[in-house]
Amino acid sequence: MRAFQANDRFLVKLVHTGQHYDDSLSKVFFNELGIPRPDVDLGVGSGTHTAQTASVMTLFEKVLEEEQPQVVLVVGDVNSTVACSLVTAKFRLKEHFTCKRGTRNRPIMIHVEAGLRSFDDDMPEEINRKVTDALSDVLFVSDPAGTTNLKNEGVSDERMSFVGNVMIDTLLAAKDKAMSSKILTELNLEEGGYGLVTLHRPSNVDDPEQLKHIMGVLDDIAKEDVPLVFPVHPRTRARIDDAGIKMDESRWKITGPVGYLDFMRLMAGAKEVLSDSGGIQEETTVLGVRCVTLRDNTERPVTIDEGTNVLAGIRRETIMPAWKKSIASEPAGRIPRFWDGKSAVRIADYMDDLFRV
Repeated sequence: MRAFQANDRFLVKLVHTGQHYDDSLSKVFFNELGIPRPDVDLGVGSGTHTAQTASVMTLFEKVLEEEQPQVVLVVGDVNSTVACSLVTAKFRLKEHFTCKRGTRNRPIMIHVEAGLRSFDDDMPEEINRKVTDALSDVLFVSDPAGTTNLKNEGVSDERMSFVGNVMIDTLLAAKDKAMSSKILTELNLEEGGYGLVTLHRPSNVDDPEQLKHIMGVLDDIAKEDVPLVFPVHPRTRARIDDAGIKMDESRWKITGPVGYLDFMRLMAGAKEVLSDSGGIQEETTVLGVRCVTLRDNTERPVTIDEGTNVLAGIRRETIMPAWKKSIASEPAGRIPRFWDGKSAVRIADYMDDLFRV
């Protein structure tokens, strides 16, 4: 939004689907990051993947009918991403417009964070990524592997551009403010004296036996290494309660979700991070913090090849060796190319050029 608004050739409007609606998972980010108030809030709320996607599609079509945009930009791999891309790909504008791609009667469909692949179709996000990329006219790539993946899928060079990672733009812009957070004091934590845990993927938390297994492994890590801080996602909290899992307060510090700035401070101060999140793999790489990813695959291989990430799997026999490998060495990763805080500017410059005809 900031990069586009810096160029008076663009009129930009923000649509918030409401897929993430809990204040701790939505409102706090708008407030802390200075995100403008959404021009449109669809308020779709929760539901099954099908119901949520269908709701976003139905409501977003009305937005397109009213706004008649020449460009629609979607980010990431959530249900809102694929829903809005599907509607846009079929939408016909009332008036044609011209750009360097020729004269069009459909909006230009843009996907930011394109080309990421875990090669695991059991992940709903993987389906969302592939469909969105297939439908998009312009693909902005964040991980070098994304370019290779798209080429292997037959995407032409003119449709894609490696611009870097907009999530890192956000992190670098907020880093100084985050480092002044008092969260370590509030939780009575010492710099480098704790591990940080997040779990939310269905493959890890929806099966009670798998959840018990992975929590047991993490508990053993807490016994051997450092206490673990666990800001629990509301969905994960419900699964933990349902599974009857109890965590020893002498080695676990359980909190509710924390804001972006507090969480970044927790990441920066952690001895290690153990997580199944995609974004955390990227953020720990830039912060230079060890990351053990509790998954069998990753769509962000640059965080392993160049960053601080170790892929650990989801079973004891793979997690323990990965954790020991991680803590045995200093996190000496380097920052991937274009993870420099200027990705959004490159996107805006690309789009400015696209419309200079």
